[in-house]
Amino acid sequence: MKTKYKFSWSDNIIGSFVKRNLGIIIVLMVLMITLSLVSDVFLTSQNLITVLKQISHNMCLALGMTLIIILGGIDLSVGALVAMTGTLCAGFIVLQGMPIWLAICVTILLGIFCGLFNGTIVAVFKLPAFIVTLVMMNIARGVAYIYCGGKTVRVMDESFVRIGNTTIGSIPIPVIYMVIFVLIFAFLLNKTKFGTYIYAIGGNRESARLSGVPIKKIEIAVFAIAGFMSAFAGIVLSARMYSGQPSVGDGHELNAIAACVLGGVSMSGGVGTIGGTVLGVMVIGIINNGLNLLNVSSYWQLVAKGIIILAAVLIDWFKHSDVFKKKFKHN
Repeated sequence: MKTKYKFSWSDNIIGSFVKRNLGIIIVLMVLMITLSLVSDVFLTSQNLITVLKQISHNMCLALGMTLIIILGGIDLSVGALVAMTGTLCAGFIVLQGMPIWLAICVTILLGIFCGLFNGTIVAVFKLPAFIVTLVMMNIARGVAYIYCGGKTVRVMDESFVRIGNTTIGSIPIPVIYMVIFVLIFAFLLNKTKFGTYIYAIGGNRESARLSGVPIKKIEIAVFAIAGFMSAFAGIVLSARMYSGQPSVGDGHELNAIAACVLGGVSMSGGVGTIGGTVLGVMVIGIINNGLNLLNVSSYWQLVAKGIIILAAVLIDWFKHSDVFKKKFKHN
């Protein structure tokens, strides 16, 4: 006897993704509809491509930040590392006369080294990631200003500039980088033992230790990945701007954290997805773009971002608070 199969949203990837991220998808749709009504420019293909290009560097930072927050940590140094690596890469090419490929390789290694430093101090000496990465933020920002004397280092070499300004068809190359990294990180977090370990450590550190998870190695590796992503974002951003600027990256760490939390990554660790982070980055990017189209002051944009981060953290707290859950069940 044949039985009818009842279709369920959870039976397919797209349905599961929508179900898991329904809240932020609704927010994203409301934002897009509202901005399309108040601005004739918003839904144009040119503006949408601009939005994707603008969010590409934040996506790089947010992907690395996602792993760190799921692990139970935080990284405040990513914005400063963007400034340092972008400035150093430009300087290596213009001031030191390095070949472009060598300047990029050295810069990437420096980013990884900074991440390794953060991870090692956190893992070995058990210091709070907040403090360690705050120190690295100041060091990296200082190195960027010291190296170039606080001045912009301009790069006019077309081979370097193409790294951030090439288009394939009508798609900017930074958007293609972004898509590739999203796919890599989604695979890494969901289909590898490394990703399983990250969730295990963030969910219950003691249980992970008793299960034989190499906690120190995973922590160091995750911070190194974040360092790599910061360096990559710094290089591409420098190429896009035709220069290395020590002042860039200010506040980028907050954008990355906001995107992660908006996307459902729990600040208490153990919970989060790459898909949610992607949606969070898109919400932050669309808010920035919409406020710019409406000619809202950059100062008010900072206020708006602060409110968004606070609201996201409060929502996360309510979702995972035992006290709130008990009251909700009681009522």
